[in-house]
Amino acid sequence: MFSNGQIAAPLIMALTVGISLLGLYQMPRIIDMCLFRPYYFSRKRQYSTIILSGFVHADVGHLLFNMFTFYFFAFPLERFLGTAPFLILYFFGLVVSHSCTLYKHRNNPGYASLGASGAISAVLFAYIVYFPTTTLMIMPIPVPIPAFVFAIGYVAYSYWASVQNKGRINHDAHLCGALSGVAFVALTNPGAFTRLFA
Repeated sequence: MFSNGQIAAPLIMALTVGISLLGLYQMPRIIDMCLFRPYYFSRKRQYSTIILSGFVHADVGHLLFNMFTFYFFAFPLERFLGTAPFLILYFFGLVVSHSCTLYKHRNNPGYASLGASGAISAVLFAYIVYFPTTTLMIMPIPVPIPAFVFAIGYVAYSYWASVQNKGRINHDAHLCGALSGVAFVALTNPGAFTRLFA
């Protein structure tokens, strides 16, 4: 499972699970300290939260869903890219996804966000660009979905949900994370898109 010197994905997963569970069950202050609050990002210099918020989650369901997705896409993608490029991708996605949230909610003192969804969206979409013939199983849909069809639906829904402000989910982070994954591939390996449209 950890072949070819793969260390980043297992370490990120272990840290995310450990810090999230510690915050949820032992030290709630951890989650409060890590929350990304766009209004206070510059006003109170909470700069570290643009990264730290990716290591805490709202509840166990939120954590499990993100880690399930992370496991199936991040581990093989690190093997394919190598550890250094994978780390750059992951944290690029995390920062870009939160930057979109920062822009949209910069004047809202009551807004806060947490979770690794933006970074994981970046990983997922980079994976889709590199392996476009992959099929994905999305619960509760009982049939495999071609990756490119999923990607189109995901972006369209995330944009619509962001405009509608649906629920407590940070759809802006999902959308910007996904686009950052595509941008990462475009910047580092534009030839991958030739295979994508071949």
